[in-house]
Amino acid sequence: MDKRLIDILCCPVSKRPLRPLTATERDNLNGAIRAGSLETVAGEKIAEPITEGLITTDGKLVYRVEDGIPVMLPEAGIGTTQLQGFTTESGLAQNP
Repeated sequence: MDKRLIDILCCPVSKRPLRPLTATERDNLNGAIRAGSLETVAGEKIAEPITEGLITTDGKLVYRVEDGIPVMLPEAGIGTTQLQGFTTESGLAQNP
């Protein structure tokens, strides 16, 4: 994704800045998707793996990027608090 676009985007809910998911974060999310335990904020099960995404700087919400386009719908966000021990790039663990 274009860095200039990332710089102007923010979470539609919290208004926090976003950054790209790291490979480790993406792998953690995809592991939960394979296990069938990951849902959107709206409660919909996520079936397709994430190839690219954006995460809020506090590490609490993830938004998919599909074909280079961020899906910034509030109900499509993925809360990381549902993942046991999810660690962000900054080292913050969710639900330690």
